[in-house]
Amino acid sequence: MSLAFSLLFVAFLLLMVALKYWLAARQIRHVAAHADAVPAQFAERVSLEAHRKAAAYTIAKQRFGLIETAVGTALLVALTLLGGLQAIADALAALLGRGFLLQVGVVAAVVALVSLVDIPFSWYRQFRIEQAFGFNRMTLRVFFSDLAKSALLAALLGLPVLAVVLWLMERAGDLWWLYAWGVWIAFNALVLVLYPTVIAPLFNKFEPLADAALADRIARLLARTGFSSKGVFVMDGSRRSSHGNAYFTGLGRNKRIVFFDTLVERLQPQEIEAVLAHELGHFKLKHIRKRLALSALASLGFLALLGWLADQTWFYQGLGVQPALDARNDGLALVLFILAAPVFTFVLAPLVSALSRAHEFEADAFAARNSSAHDLVSALVKLYQDNAATLTPDPLHSAFYDSHPPAAIRIERLLAQPVPATAAA
Repeated sequence: MSLAFSLLFVAFLLLMVALKYWLAARQIRHVAAHADAVPAQFAERVSLEAHRKAAAYTIAKQRFGLIETAVGTALLVALTLLGGLQAIADALAALLGRGFLLQVGVVAAVVALVSLVDIPFSWYRQFRIEQAFGFNRMTLRVFFSDLAKSALLAALLGLPVLAVVLWLMERAGDLWWLYAWGVWIAFNALVLVLYPTVIAPLFNKFEPLADAALADRIARLLARTGFSSKGVFVMDGSRRSSHGNAYFTGLGRNKRIVFFDTLVERLQPQEIEAVLAHELGHFKLKHIRKRLALSALASLGFLALLGWLADQTWFYQGLGVQPALDARNDGLALVLFILAAPVFTFVLAPLVSALSRAHEFEADAFAARNSSAHDLVSALVKLYQDNAATLTPDPLHSAFYDSHPPAAIRIERLLAQPVPATAAA
């Protein structure tokens, strides 16, 4: 059985890597082939120079992604089939014994290892790719400060949750996964509550929106859409990047509206209103609740599956680990599951992307009804330019990965939206 599972794992891993490389190659060829001509619907809004920059930026990220895929796959194979996780567990067992500390230590060690391997890639993305295309505004000091803060937060928030889950695996019986699911849901709710006022300010500064006219425009939009928030804030996103964005954060009545300062500087008030109307659409149409519910159901299913796999010897042996026969293997089971699950679920990515794109279309329609489709189009074109988003993605690559519809299709639908009666009057 363990050999069969090993072969199944290898088959899905090869499928995943092959798909990633094939889709990346398609994207590179397609974007390069269309780099010298701006699509007709953007010809009056986007310069050829900006279009070529977006193509070069997209291709650079795709090529770097191929290297990341290769290294990530090599690390995964080294940890599993080549015995790396077994070696880590054996080394820690000599220091910590075979008890509860070993279970926590195995998970923490693997998370730390994977995070360390990712640091050079994060550095290259920021200080080579982003820098080369004029987007980077981050200093090395901020880069390493962010790393240190993220590691500290992971330890302060993650280790207690990890310890509770492992304790439940050991002590709560066959239904430990159900109790662990409750802990996981509570933890995510706590993070959503803490993020706006405790976590996010560790990395960025947030100031109330100072533009009185824009604030009044936003207040009127919130009133007519029946949305309440704890305030509208501007974040110093320019400290790290010239990319622009806007988002909601928080839970329940503690929701905040956040604009990057780069977005406020770049867009006109009516365009900012249209972008915000799109984001409001996600809330009013219950997209956020639906995604949270799907995430909760998926995590319940995964934990139930882990609850069964943790008792199967072939699960460990098939992934290069020899489970202890006289001690708990909870840490090993958790790590192996976290490592292997993405390999088997990668083929489902198009379904998740399709759902997300459907929500984006619905939010666009909401914005068109409650603001202006033409203002949203104008804002999107500026954001496409500022973020160097390609206007000509490969259709299959886009269908597989993209959470947002391709620019041409999205704008075509927006321009086809009926003009609200209030706007027409």
